[in-house]
This record gives sequence, structure tokens and C-alpha cells, in this order.
Amino acid sequence: MNPLTNMRNVLKLSELELRRTSEKGSWHDMYKNSAWIFVGGFPYTLTEGDLICIFSQYGEIVNINLVRDKDTGKSKGFCFICYDDQRSTILAIDNLNGIKILGNSLRVDHVADYKPPKEKNKNKGGFAK
Repeated sequence: MNPLTNMRNVLKLSELELRRTSEKGSWHDMYKNSAWIFVGGFPYTLTEGDLICIFSQYGEIVNINLVRDKDTGKSKGFCFICYDDQRSTILAIDNLNGIKILGNSLRVDHVADYKPPKEKNKNKGGFAK
């Protein structure tokens, strides 16, 4: 699905959810067991530190996996972030999906099942490089 179409669909779902007052449940509920989010579409020049600065507004980040090219080590423009509290994922998605950073529109969405890659060199603090 086109990333812009996906962002529009997420925004429509959020608007519909706000209009519903008598119905229970949220589309976020189906991801209540995962504290991971997907972030895509950001400039390749952003680092883990830049992303942590942006996304830590909504909760404590316990892990980040910035996906990089195996040969060059350069960012591929997407990552996976894990929050300490799953409720932070809802805040991040609702507030950051579709915003522009350095001219690029971010796509921020839930991840149902994500297992971080096993690293050869573990870093202190749980952050992946």
C-alpha cells in the first residue's frame, strides 16, 4: 500500500474513533500486546539519536533498530522502536504519523509481532546500532 494512502487511512480511523462515543474499543486495541512501532520514510541522514529525540516525547524508548544496508552501513530510511509502555505507541502513532521531517513524510504504525535481530555485539542500554 502506498505510504501516503496508509497515513490517510490511519488518520481516517482516528477521526472515526473520536466521533464514536457509545462504542467500545479502538483500532489500537488489536496491538495492545506489542510496544513496538514501525517508522518509515525519514531521511537517510537521521541517526538513532535523532529518532530517539523525536520519539522519546511520547515515552521511554527501550530499544531501537535502525535498519541499515549490510554493505555500506547506511540507513535504509526505516526503523523499529520499542517503548517501555505500550500506551506510548498510541501517542506516537496518533501524533507523529504523517508529519514532515526535512521534507519527508513519516509513516508511523503499530507492529504486531516483532523480534529484534540478534546482535553480535550487544551495546549497553539496549540500543541497537
